Amino acid sequence: MAEQPLLEIRNLSLACQQADGTSLSLVHKLNLQLLRGQSLGLLGESGSGKSLTALALLGLLPPGIRRTAGSVHFAGHELQDLSEKQLRHFRGGRIALVFQDPATALNPVLRVGYQIDEVLRLHRQLDKQQRKREIVRLLKEVQLPEPESMGRRYPHEMSGGQRQRIMIAMALAGEPELLVADEPTTALDVTVQAEILKLVASIREKRSLSMLWISHDLAVVAQCCEKIAVLYRGDLVEQGSVEQVLRYPQHQHTRFLLDSIPKRQIFKTAPETAAGPLLQVRQLQVRYPKKRNLLGRPIEWNTAVDRVDLDLCRGQTLAVVGESGSGKTSLARALLQLAPSHGGTAQFHLKCGAKADLLTAKGADLKALRREISLIFQDPYGSLNPLWRVEEIIAEPLQIHCAFNRDERRQRVEELLTSVQLPPEYLHRKPAQLSGGQRQRVAIARALALNPALVICDEAVSALDLGVQAAILELLRELQQQFGIAYLFITHDLAVVEQIADQIVVMKDGKMIETGSVDEVFLSPTNPYTQRLLAAAPTLPSVP
Repeated sequence: MAEQPLLEIRNLSLACQQADGTSLSLVHKLNLQLLRGQSLGLLGESGSGKSLTALALLGLLPPGIRRTAGSVHFAGHELQDLSEKQLRHFRGGRIALVFQDPATALNPVLRVGYQIDEVLRLHRQLDKQQRKREIVRLLKEVQLPEPESMGRRYPHEMSGGQRQRIMIAMALAGEPELLVADEPTTALDVTVQAEILKLVASIREKRSLSMLWISHDLAVVAQCCEKIAVLYRGDLVEQGSVEQVLRYPQHQHTRFLLDSIPKRQIFKTAPETAAGPLLQVRQLQVRYPKKRNLLGRPIEWNTAVDRVDLDLCRGQTLAVVGESGSGKTSLARALLQLAPSHGGTAQFHLKCGAKADLLTAKGADLKALRREISLIFQDPYGSLNPLWRVEEIIAEPLQIHCAFNRDERRQRVEELLTSVQLPPEYLHRKPAQLSGGQRQRVAIARALALNPALVICDEAVSALDLGVQAAILELLRELQQQFGIAYLFITHDLAVVEQIADQIVVMKDGKMIETGSVDEVFLSPTNPYTQRLLAAAPTLPSVP
């Protein structure tokens, strides 16, 4: 007799009502099964319906989105027929959720131990002393340091990896049978991600947990799941074992996801436009006040960047790699005078042949420098004015730095839009009417408006799905070859670095610990920290 599934989704359909009164289908007749002790990866890009499917399991759909058909069965119970009171028994108890961003999922004004205790009070019959001991045991289980005192901390007093471990401890507190993890490692550094994946695998084995792992990262899903289901625009287009999907992908979207994984440019050579120095940074130091006296004067400092040297040639890409807190972003902000520097020089070679120090330039000199240096931020939605149309966003640098009339500005904006492969009708749209990849293309067009010699990319593709990420990286390479732009590429994603960089600098605790070409650093890393970063990067498992 066949084993009965723990979770069975039958013909699930979800929809929302649009402004014109019509219904927009978001998930179409989805059928999935998950056996006890099994791990299923639900894979797809943003907007494919992954997270909505997870929320629909426990009746947690956002306002305006409703289930139009289908059912969800869990351990013999039809969840859609249960009342809110009955569903509370399952939410956090028999089915637990781990969300993508623990910083927003955790209550910032409550100690983390109290938040774990809330789950224990709701789902476990324990007295106060038993709950205290259980909290410590859970914190030990998720391998947090000093578990006896860790529960007294607030979320802001913990690192991103520690907050995610707290979320896992909360999920385990109700002794669930099914763990639903919605992009739980997407926002984490590669080494922290590796630790969380290893932790979840050990807990699954110890507790015989079933798991639904939701992600857009095929390499991560393939590492932690036995089966994979691929969603595309609300449709289940493929499912099977990891080996089956990796070796014999049937649907074109699955093949597209496999092709989108960043691959090493084995015969990568520097572009022909690379000639002469552009940026030379020597002994750069950035500090922030750590403690102040009664008069508000700093008496202790935290060193974010500690005597860093950089060299970047025209038309080349220098990647600055490191975990959160390594000093990458502080370095970029100091070069733009957006963070205070406390020593060192940053000589920039202008197109006219003159040299200027990025750290000390003022007034007209600083304005001239900012014509030749631009910045692309990590979050394209947050960096674009939501009230402006695309035309206004791209034209802003031209209005500040160029004496163009309206027709000249419009012509230049249309040229820029064409260069980032967006059609002219997008000029009249606002950021909310664009996808993530389209918004990032608009941000790139704005960055190119003044024909800069240097573009600083601060985690410019880390928030994008793999398919969109691959398209943006290809666009950046084409623009570099066409215009001879140099990139200072700040990232924690080593797969992206391998694909786009010529030179690499590895940072840790504000210090530059290793530097060299792509081949030198990736094939023969000398520093143990670099070796650990490379070893932690998720890769597709080999299949026989």
